[in-house]
Amino acid sequence: MGSKSDISEKPEEKVSLNFLEEIIEEDIRTGKYQGRVLTRFPPEPNGYLHIGHAKSICLNFGLAKKYNGKCNLRFDDTNPVKEDTEYVDSIKEDVNWLGFQWANEFYASDYFDQLYEWAKVLIKKGKAYVCDLSAEEISAMRGTPTVPATPSPYRNRPIEENLDLFKRMKKGEFPDGSKTLRAKIDLASPNMHMRDPVMYRIMHTHHHRTGDKWCIYPMYDYAHGQSDYIEGITNSICTLEFEVHRPLYDWFIDNIFEDPDGYRPRQYEFARLNLSYTVMSKRKLLELVKGGYVKGWDDPRMPTICGLRRRGYTPESIRMFAEKVGVARRDNIIDVALLEFCIREDLNKKAMRVMTVLNPIKLVIDNYPAGQTEMLEAVNNPEDESMGNRSIEFSRELFIERDDFMEPPPKKYFRLAPGQEVRLRYAYFVKCTHVEKDVQGNVTVVHCTYDPASKGGNSPDGRKVKGTIHWVNANTAIEAEVRLYDRLFMQPEPEKVEEGHDYKENLNPDSLKVIKAFCEPYLANAKVGVKYQFERIGYFSVDKDSTNDKLVFNRIVTLKDSWAKISAE
Repeated sequence: MGSKSDISEKPEEKVSLNFLEEIIEEDIRTGKYQGRVLTRFPPEPNGYLHIGHAKSICLNFGLAKKYNGKCNLRFDDTNPVKEDTEYVDSIKEDVNWLGFQWANEFYASDYFDQLYEWAKVLIKKGKAYVCDLSAEEISAMRGTPTVPATPSPYRNRPIEENLDLFKRMKKGEFPDGSKTLRAKIDLASPNMHMRDPVMYRIMHTHHHRTGDKWCIYPMYDYAHGQSDYIEGITNSICTLEFEVHRPLYDWFIDNIFEDPDGYRPRQYEFARLNLSYTVMSKRKLLELVKGGYVKGWDDPRMPTICGLRRRGYTPESIRMFAEKVGVARRDNIIDVALLEFCIREDLNKKAMRVMTVLNPIKLVIDNYPAGQTEMLEAVNNPEDESMGNRSIEFSRELFIERDDFMEPPPKKYFRLAPGQEVRLRYAYFVKCTHVEKDVQGNVTVVHCTYDPASKGGNSPDGRKVKGTIHWVNANTAIEAEVRLYDRLFMQPEPEKVEEGHDYKENLNPDSLKVIKAFCEPYLANAKVGVKYQFERIGYFSVDKDSTNDKLVFNRIVTLKDSWAKISAE
């Protein structure tokens, strides 16, 4: 037999790497970028970021951190028609909230002068030309993947004429849409992006940073790779839809910078995040906002980062979610139950437990002395002893959940029913003796007796009760508005609709229910953004609509975890 030390010493487990980590480690091993790792997160400031962007943020900043590198935040502000400083500010707030700090803040517009000069380089090499075709005409002449494009009648314009026209485009001599600058590549390429793509279009539009200096703006495919080059990016990480753009990314860099042994940024693609029961298209999210289907970009039902933040999700839970989703090369749909699992995992360790009754019915303990109150000890968080205990007031009249009483009860119903005994959380055993009803036959008051010897929830005679229910003191409980949020759509893939139908037909009419609840007085001074576990119900966060006179809570997630069941199947 081996010695004790032999048994305890285990070989170090090798941590598996995702394909991007493998690429970076190989680059470091071979000295490809002299050991540098520089990534970037390049959002277009034309809307609010969503959970899919959060995955990209965590990936780009996470890789930089793991390999002692840096990550830039670069705004792709090449389309002034759709962009605004409001979105710039919101994006910076979201990245910071997720727990990341960028090395540098850049804008594609920082490089407009240089991009213009490099476009002239391509013109002088005979690899770009000014085209007078409209966008519709260019599209019509593009061909199919198996049929070559029809050449533009302006494809072979003389270099000097192209230079002159491009300079005049910059000076604002031509109206919007009348001319474009196109790269001259391969009209027969099976990759449609290589069929003389547009590099510049004319847009007499005010830019949120450059004002009216420019009336021509570069296309994303042209600006992206060159911006990476200027910044010295080593790993340009995009989602899979940009895989077919990579040859064009490389073509621009190779034809502007002809040194074969020189520095080159490289583009790599990973699977974008698709989440069930929601939509991830900025256009469709904007449609939901403008159509009044939700109450703004930060509506807690939205998959936007600001919506998740308002609902009560934490940065730690989003980062955990991104890590569990991992980095894949193939698109798939992630069940929203995994996101819910992550917030439960996080808040279980840090959220204070409190008692709140959402659908109250009065309970009267007939043998408890009238007018008497007593203070009981409640545990703030069983997962963290350092959070200590608090005192809760108990009296003869309480509120309990209406669902915690049933007459007559079904089999295996272990809550309160006539003749049945339950444990009141932190308090006593009570047994239902009779009820009061209104003229419609609805129960309005449940009458019970209590066992004084069972204080703290244990009986000295050893008898067992299977049910424990929560409660609040009817005389001191405070009212609160509780917003019960559910999934925004009824179908896991709401965009999958039959022809002639609209994805909005799948909207969940019960995605928000607003109710009046009763809370223990401890919550009277609850601050905006603080999260609590309402015992036996779920996790809730104080909404920004709360005031000193009115508490408002958002349900983050219920206590029931469906992900554990899904992942086990």
